Amino acid sequence: MDDATRTEVEAAAFRRLRQHLLDDRPDAQNIDLMNLAGFCRNCLSRWYGEAAEARGVPMTKEEAREAFYGMPFDEWKARHQQEASPQQRDAFQTSFAKNVGAEG
Repeated sequence: MDDATRTEVEAAAFRRLRQHLLDDRPDAQNIDLMNLAGFCRNCLSRWYGEAAEARGVPMTKEEAREAFYGMPFDEWKARHQQEASPQQRDAFQTSFAKNVGAEG
C-alpha cells in the first residue's frame, strides 16, 4: 500500500470510529471509555487539535472539541453525559494519571 492510500485508509477508519462514538454509541460514557481503554472522545479531540497544530493550523482546545464532536462540547455533555458514580470517578483518577499524566 502506498503512503497516500494508507493515509486515506487511516483517515476513513478515524472517521468511522468518530461516527461510531458520536452517532452509534453516544451512550458509551467518556469516563467508561477512559477507565477501560485509556482514551475517550476528549482524547481524540485533543489528538485532532495536536495534529492540526503540527501542520500549522492553530486550534484551541474548544475548537478541537467542537470539530470532533460536531457541536460545542457543553451541548454534547448536556445531551449525552451522565453523572459519574464515585467508583467511576475513583477509577478515572488512576486511568487519567496513567494515560494522560498528572498535568493533563
